[in-house]
Amino acid sequence: MKKILAVMLMAIMMVTGLTACGKSSDAQKDAGGKTFTVGFDAEFPPYGFLDESTGEYVGFDLDLAAEVCKRNGWELKKQPIDWDAKDMELSSGAIDCIWNGFTINGREDQYTWSVPYVDNSQVFVVAADSGIKSKSDLAGKVVGVQKDSSALAALEDEESPENTELKASFADLIQYADYNTGFMDLEAGAIDCLALDIGVASFQISQREAGAYVMLDDKLSLEQYGVGFKLGNEELKDQVEKTLLEMAADGTVLKIAENYSDYGLTDSICIGK
Repeated sequence: MKKILAVMLMAIMMVTGLTACGKSSDAQKDAGGKTFTVGFDAEFPPYGFLDESTGEYVGFDLDLAAEVCKRNGWELKKQPIDWDAKDMELSSGAIDCIWNGFTINGREDQYTWSVPYVDNSQVFVVAADSGIKSKSDLAGKVVGVQKDSSALAALEDEESPENTELKASFADLIQYADYNTGFMDLEAGAIDCLALDIGVASFQISQREAGAYVMLDDKLSLEQYGVGFKLGNEELKDQVEKTLLEMAADGTVLKIAENYSDYGLTDSICIGK
């Protein structure tokens, strides 16, 4: 009888122990298991791109997101997206935010935004021997731009007659899914000029023969980058923004930017200033 009771007691203890372990595991998962999914354009260096030598997605914005996750005990998921499908990805909940050189200007009411962290410019890139020296020289030329980009928005901004008149002067405006394809066409002579973000322009020029391509002194527009969340998602925005501001205050943002100094990022950081 004692032996039977001992066996029953042991069985009860094992069941209780397994239940306790299960509850402990669930509690741990609930406590620190948040996955923070960042949507980004994988062909938008230096903010987000594929490092072909490692096969990993890297970039300034992804480094910032990784540090935010580290400080909050979150797991970072880097989710490449088609840029023209970004709103669908965000509204469906497939991603938590758009963090990839994402321009606030002109989109203020479409997303819940963090504070801006980078001042950016839209510029024109041409072949050095093209004879194009200013925006006025683009009349009658074929210009390339990324779909749903800030450069395209600037050219179509009805509140900027100068830009809309400039666009009207082009022989054609070609829209690309990504800037790598646009630069291939620029190299091939299929287009005369590419309009894009200054950081991306700096990177693309640095990857080619020295002196082969130049940025025009004339800027298309000035803008600021922020982290874009689904409209109304103030709670997540506040947490990410709080951490970003702490990172700016302790010098971490600038330290990360120094890893991308070839793109002029250190001079473009505006958060905390």
